[in-house]
Amino acid sequence: MNQKMTITVPDLTDRRAVLTGGSDGMGLEIAERLAAAGADLILPVRNRKKGEAAVSNILRRHPNARIELADLDLSSLDSVAAFGQNMREVGKPIHILINNAGVMTPPARTTTSDGFELQFGTNHLGHFALTAQLFPLLRAGSARVTSQLSVAAARGSINWADLNWERSYSGMEAYQQSKIAFGLFALELDRRSQAQNWGLTSNISHPGIAPTSLLAARPELGRTRPTLGRRLIHTLSRLGVTGTAQSAGMPAVVAAVSRKARGGQFWSPGGFQHLGGAPALQKLYTPLTDRGSATRIWEKSEELVGVSFPSGSQSRVG
Repeated sequence: MNQKMTITVPDLTDRRAVLTGGSDGMGLEIAERLAAAGADLILPVRNRKKGEAAVSNILRRHPNARIELADLDLSSLDSVAAFGQNMREVGKPIHILINNAGVMTPPARTTTSDGFELQFGTNHLGHFALTAQLFPLLRAGSARVTSQLSVAAARGSINWADLNWERSYSGMEAYQQSKIAFGLFALELDRRSQAQNWGLTSNISHPGIAPTSLLAARPELGRTRPTLGRRLIHTLSRLGVTGTAQSAGMPAVVAAVSRKARGGQFWSPGGFQHLGGAPALQKLYTPLTDRGSATRIWEKSEELVGVSFPSGSQSRVG
């Protein structure tokens, strides 16, 4: 399959975009596409040094790009709140939000600074809180919110009896839960926006399978070397069976900026088994179709993070 597909990105001049996880891998590819199209790009990063390198990388190829770094650690609700407050004080509408950052399968159970299981707390709760913190600006910009899932969300379930995996721990099952919860939230966000006339749209994407940094050595997660899975994926990518870091980011780009994309849609690679290839629409994974679970995880997430979306015409951001 051709991994160097051409993706047409519309002119994004005067469009303000926020992208998490944009400092390396497929996130950097997404960032470059947005910046090259003229977006005013905000890159909130946990590692400022990596963020600066990413900005320099993009500016070498696109000298007129407008990129602003900001500090954000999605595993800290205080950090999310501080970033949200800073953005609201600036007061500029946000037109695009791509919730792309994530962590995957630390070798042992790890927690966020707020005591949540790391994957659930970062991949889902951190982005849930971020979207709520930015809600007034998203509404002002009639924004499109795109949330990045994983093929792992096709299976598994939410461990309602032990959301934080305190009684037993499976790294992969916890990862699946985080992405299912995140997808349910994103789809529910679109439904609630339609029902309450919030004016924003929300959809989801996944990158297929590609040799990104998710399974690379991550000493901060207790992983000192790349996983065996990443080495296998790298080999399959070179053979053209799966995607590349470049191709993996493109479904999110299309979901976030294409005039063809709509709220509630699921964009993925369109090749064999949705592992790689050009972006295409995909049927929702079965775990994402349960609207009762979507309502339940929404309400539970508001309780856990202490940040609420509006119940009527007014937003409540704490």
